[in-house]
Amino acid sequence: MISLIDAGKRYNREWIFRHCTHQFKQGNAYAITGPNGSGKSTLLQVIAGAIRLSEGNILMSTTQENIDMDHHFQHITIAAPYLELIEEMTTIEFLQFHQSFKPFLPNISLTDIIAIVQLEHASHKQIRYFSSGMKQRLKLAQCIFSDVDYILLDEPSTNLDHRGITLYHHLIEKYTQNRCVIVSSNDPNEYGFCNEVIDILQFK
Repeated sequence: MISLIDAGKRYNREWIFRHCTHQFKQGNAYAITGPNGSGKSTLLQVIAGAIRLSEGNILMSTTQENIDMDHHFQHITIAAPYLELIEEMTTIEFLQFHQSFKPFLPNISLTDIIAIVQLEHASHKQIRYFSSGMKQRLKLAQCIFSDVDYILLDEPSTNLDHRGITLYHHLIEKYTQNRCVIVSSNDPNEYGFCNEVIDILQFK
């Protein structure tokens, strides 16, 4: 479980959000919604451990123990438009590199992953030559197939066509069971499966 306790983040004198207390539990799916520029991505990055809070606390725990903040990354993956891929690598090289520090789900090979996200024709192609939609499918692959407890998705259908959006829903339905999914989005088509919606405006 990830717990936000009276959490707040500000830049200079402007509070992005404040007095946010919430629990994110395994097996549930959460949507963080709000207008553009309201701080959805900032809150998601706080949960990911990429941004430090200005006040309050964030705790990750199991039934046995609390997990040190420095080790949160071992339990979380994130896919977001602002996160870059290593464009000099090919698809297979990138996934091999990612797997070296964050294993993928068991019983699924890299070849399987590449085929599932419809990139088998580009297995040995440098990412720099990918379309924006291909890059997004690769981001979703490295995120959703990682063997972790928490999957964080920021505007996950960015740059995806109709076929890609169908793939996104398939990945969520088949490969995120019994894990915690947190989606930052304004598009119900991206978070319609979530069983809890958090409006960030309530923490302004």
